[in-house]
Amino acid sequence: MTMTSLLPSAGDGNCYYILTEDCAYGSKYFQAGNMCFCSERSYLRNFSDDRPPACFLKVIMLDDSSTVTINVEILQPVREEAAVFLLAISSHNERLNYFLERLGLEAALRAVPGQKVMVEVDRQHLPGIIRYVGSIYKNTSAALSPFFFGVELQGEGENRGRSDGSYHGTEYFKCKRNCGIFLPFSRVQFTPMPDDDYVKQKPKPDMEEEVPVKVGDAVSFYVDEVLTKGIAMAVYREGTQWFVKVCPEEEGTTDIFREIPMDSVVKESLQSLFSPFESDMGLGHPNQMKREISESGEECESGNSSLEVNSMVQITLDKGNQVSGIIRWLGYLPQIKHKMAGVELDEDKGVTAGEWLGKYYFHCAPKRGLFVRLQSCQPDVRFQCSRNRGQEVLPQTPDSFPPLRNEAAVRVLRGRMKGIQGHCNSCYMDAALFSLFSCTSVLDSMLFKPFPLCDRNVQSILRDEIVNPLRKTGFVRARSVMHLREQLTEKGQCSSFTNAEKDPEEFLNLIMHQILGIEPLLKLQSGGQKEQDCYCYQIFMDKQEDLVVPDVQQLVEHSFLSSDLKLVEIPSCFIIQMPRFGKEYKMFSKIIPSLELDITDLLLDSPRECCMCGDVATLECSDCFKDKVFAATGLKQFCSSCSRQVHSHYRRKTHKPTRLHVPEEFHSRSPRGSQQVPREKMELFAVLCIETSHYVSFVKYGPENEHWMFFDSMADRHGDENGFNIPTVTLCPEVAKYLDLPLAVLALEQPRDMDGVAKRLFCDAYMYMYQSKKMALYK
Repeated sequence: MTMTSLLPSAGDGNCYYILTEDCAYGSKYFQAGNMCFCSERSYLRNFSDDRPPACFLKVIMLDDSSTVTINVEILQPVREEAAVFLLAISSHNERLNYFLERLGLEAALRAVPGQKVMVEVDRQHLPGIIRYVGSIYKNTSAALSPFFFGVELQGEGENRGRSDGSYHGTEYFKCKRNCGIFLPFSRVQFTPMPDDDYVKQKPKPDMEEEVPVKVGDAVSFYVDEVLTKGIAMAVYREGTQWFVKVCPEEEGTTDIFREIPMDSVVKESLQSLFSPFESDMGLGHPNQMKREISESGEECESGNSSLEVNSMVQITLDKGNQVSGIIRWLGYLPQIKHKMAGVELDEDKGVTAGEWLGKYYFHCAPKRGLFVRLQSCQPDVRFQCSRNRGQEVLPQTPDSFPPLRNEAAVRVLRGRMKGIQGHCNSCYMDAALFSLFSCTSVLDSMLFKPFPLCDRNVQSILRDEIVNPLRKTGFVRARSVMHLREQLTEKGQCSSFTNAEKDPEEFLNLIMHQILGIEPLLKLQSGGQKEQDCYCYQIFMDKQEDLVVPDVQQLVEHSFLSSDLKLVEIPSCFIIQMPRFGKEYKMFSKIIPSLELDITDLLLDSPRECCMCGDVATLECSDCFKDKVFAATGLKQFCSSCSRQVHSHYRRKTHKPTRLHVPEEFHSRSPRGSQQVPREKMELFAVLCIETSHYVSFVKYGPENEHWMFFDSMADRHGDENGFNIPTVTLCPEVAKYLDLPLAVLALEQPRDMDGVAKRLFCDAYMYMYQSKKMALYK
């Protein structure tokens, strides 16, 4: 990169940039995708013509306004009109991806109010119309304010929004209540406008129609007088000049592309796959192309009647290479008369993420999508049932193994060289995987369910190289976990997953959300506001003087009360992070594991029990929660009569109980106390602990209090630098002894005097994992 190329455009007050690599500056760490700026005056002072070119540039980070010095090699200039849209994307990784892919960003820059779009709301795509484009943050002192799209939801999207066109009291457009929503462009799919409006926006539509090269076409071009072939990955225009982003053949499936002017590219003909993409306006031999289309037209119209959406297919590419995948879309594309199939491939051999000329027809991971003529697709023979003499022969599938429980868990898992072998700072991942999959199936859907955005390569590694060997033989070699770590790195999420220390929640959020795309484990609501989704719940609370040795039930209740939170639904898996300040400072010297977590009173709009008489509660009082007259644990809710009695006391007359929503079926119940309010409880199945940056885990493998096992992926080591770690799983029945102790006695127990590894469980707990076996059947 030349230094002068860092200046995006002359005349702007500031120059904006995006980081293309992670960057450390002092104690701060900035991920790739962070944005920053400097003034033109500062830029010119650093890169004036009369001094040697500088290698570093002093910039101001947009996220926290800190001033840092960054190597110019990892800075890419961004036009201010594009920067405002990128800044609205909160995920740094996602922001960088959209900047590099360009098509979505360019579509956002062209979008105008009145344009029809599809928007992503709660993982569903709903129709709408753009009503507003701009900032929704007022009175901000930031150098740049992010731009959002205000969309009025239409049709099936009605009443799925968040507002009536207002945001924080300011009206940006008008629509019906709960039909408006504000989103970054990454959650908007831009569709072409109607012909009349489109002509107004684009005075020269013929130029777009006559583009000779389209995404997916095979092309040729010259590099240093050498003819090079490749695939068109994107087609875009800058001003009046058209460009083609090409992945050269010799680069394979890497992310190295060449951007070449359209007039320097000649379209090739891939006989088996891409010939239907070619049109009469293509370069080369028009008569031959017409003949190819006409010869294939009649055959294509008949189609392959056995194929439909979700059919597993195989496709033959050029040079006889074969790929397989699943049909995600069937239909007709603009300017192509043949019926086409949008296929999600099993490997990164595609050219798109489901997008065709700026419009998304389906969604998949980048470089997994491919549009081909339906006639080019053949049923995947690996998944076809063949009949031989009346008997059905099913395809061979890898064995799957259930979680280990009771004696089977002890027999298979206990011992040295058991569990998951640690290597190079992998303990956070080893402990998390062992906890989630060794003795429970609550998240086995991660291994089998074909999620819409699921990366099957990562899923198969997780299932076939880690979970199945763990459950079958009790041992997973470090190489298998490294394979998973390499895949996480290759997906572009983080360049340090193969060697750096991480936290379990960072790994779990990455693999659950960004890689496998599973539904969030928790749905929360705060103070009647919109729902919040998350995978792990972090307990936040002030130091409580009356909580000396709390249990998990108390901590969760205090945290939910202080944040005014409720669970929207019963989770199948509840992962809870204990209150901490960094890895070293613990808020409590001991935390008692609650073997059961009662979430009845944490649920939104669920029947509650009066804590005095047991009748159905109609009122809740947060002030009574800390009243020492009542029990030490449990939220305090009352029926109407008990509430009047409790709050008639002079000390409680200032309390302000809030009314609870009582489900309809409880309104008409007859005699008092005749119907018992059901309790919703979750059971503890694992605890992750940390001491001096090293993670271990405790797993409950049976129903009794003694049924605990302790796992350390780096318990011992053989050899020195060139040796290997020895993972170990041991039983720890001594835990039951301390679970049965009275609270006062347990509080006086000195950690150094506690038996076995019990001290680690009570004193070093980092993350508790609870499950609802009932809900796991439905999720």
